[in-house]
Amino acid sequence: MSASFNKFNQFVQDLADGVHNFGTNTINVGLSNTAPVATNTVWANITEISAGNGYTAGGNAAAVTSAAQTAGVFKLILANPATWTASGTGMGPFRYAVIYNNTATSKNLIGWYDYGSSITLNSGEQFQVSFDATNGVLTIT
Repeated sequence: MSASFNKFNQFVQDLADGVHNFGTNTINVGLSNTAPVATNTVWANITEISAGNGYTAGGNAAAVTSAAQTAGVFKLILANPATWTASGTGMGPFRYAVIYNNTATSKNLIGWYDYGSSITLNSGEQFQVSFDATNGVLTIT
């Protein structure tokens, strides 16, 4: 399932202000069925899907596997977060996977993936956000 990455505007300011430390901060991925907008700033701005039936409030952590620059280009590579497995009456619907800094006091937003249409999982079905292990989640030039 292909999805496109979108950056939150505040992420740029948060980098300049030292909010994000990809070497030590915990990065989470949460699910929403309400479209984020580029002007959202913190996790509280996001309408998360209801917890339960295989989804935990706040989403799942995505370990930083690399956060480094080469020749002036910074690349953030995240490991795929744990797989969600629907239970009970199922999970969703959701369309957006939202990446945020779970360590930051305000849980500052980084970006989101849009899967193009809503996804609903029946009991026993699984979903995992798959990050590009080569090109990373994002690059900064």
